[in-house]
Amino acid sequence: MTTLNPYLNFDGNCEEAFNFYKSVFGGEFATVMRYTEMPAEFQMPESEAQKIMHMALPIGQSSILMGSDTPASMGPTPIGGNVSISISAASEAEATRLFNGLSAGGQVTMPLDKAFWGDYFGMLTDKFGVQWLVSYSYNQQR
Repeated sequence: MTTLNPYLNFDGNCEEAFNFYKSVFGGEFATVMRYTEMPAEFQMPESEAQKIMHMALPIGQSSILMGSDTPASMGPTPIGGNVSISISAASEAEATRLFNGLSAGGQVTMPLDKAFWGDYFGMLTDKFGVQWLVSYSYNQQR
């Protein structure tokens, strides 16, 4: 089956954001590539050379959170206001831990609580402007 992995674009703070996500989710980076690693014919200006070209953080058994900085020479950084990342936690405790970690320094838009449809659910925008939906379904089949 096809795997869907979110890819986030940042305006020069990708490495900071991914270190934050690593502190929340744990694990190790699978990839960290800077623009300095590009072939000579594709080199970026010196001011952008140390920015992140590609970064990958495995999350869970089959998901990878990926991202990069969008150098000014490539145009404006996309604004992701129309996208949210949804996390389905394995337990209520895990949902609480992830929600609290991701919301640190950000803004809670819907507190984590039992929702009217029966799931444990909350929404937030993290300190980097990324929108997250965190849930745990009490009706999971294990």
